[in-house]
Amino acid sequence: MTPSLDAFLNQNLQTILIEIIGTQGSTPRETGTFMLVTEKEIWGTIGGGQLEFMAIGNARKMHAGGGVEFMDIPLGPEIGQCCGGRTQLRCRPATAETIAELKRRMEDETRDWSEVYLFGAGHVGRALATALKPLPLVTTVVETRREELNELPVDTRTMLMAMPEALIADIPAGAVVLILTHDHALDFLIAKEALARSDLAYVGMIGSATKRATFASWLAREGGEKAWLEHLTLPIGGGTVRDKHPEVIAAMTAADILTALANYRARSSS
Repeated sequence: MTPSLDAFLNQNLQTILIEIIGTQGSTPRETGTFMLVTEKEIWGTIGGGQLEFMAIGNARKMHAGGGVEFMDIPLGPEIGQCCGGRTQLRCRPATAETIAELKRRMEDETRDWSEVYLFGAGHVGRALATALKPLPLVTTVVETRREELNELPVDTRTMLMAMPEALIADIPAGAVVLILTHDHALDFLIAKEALARSDLAYVGMIGSATKRATFASWLAREGGEKAWLEHLTLPIGGGTVRDKHPEVIAAMTAADILTALANYRARSSS
């Protein structure tokens, strides 16, 4: 698993910062994208391929006392790429000041990320936490069982709550709610609170067609509206790949979440 920026920097004191400072035409990454290169390790990516290979080679020459600060690279057949655009790079030693600047920028970007709340840290919850970790999302795992939180990836945001359904009212508009607890009754309570809101980007629950029918009957008895069910994805994981491995369910669900968030943003901006 990729270490955090702080963990990487703590282990690698002599680091070259490579940053995209300009682009023209079709390019693999945008201006502002950066990566860090030591004599043996790298953190991040500026797009891969020959572009990144050349940038890493230049950074390692800088470690040895050579290299250049600025690179202007055409992304065409001359370097074995077919993007057709052009990318300008700046390569320089990472100082305390530049690292502080990068961290501020990353914090600013994170403020614009959508929030995902995973209710339940069982097998599928852990797989989802792992699958979502590298994505531009702020993921929080909510559990009633303290011991389950200890099995999550390092640096996962967690909340221990006796009544997790009470959290729904405080979740921001446009967030994602995924319900994967060990208790169907608790699943239903959380789902009822989430579906009562009309401003969430996605509400999904682990289960089956039978569980969906059971929840529909329960919701009707509890005074919920039948129309709410149109906004519930149950089961999560899609129907194209019929595989119940937690990692497969997590991968399919992650794709569904990204699609739902894109659709929500499009509706909100129209």
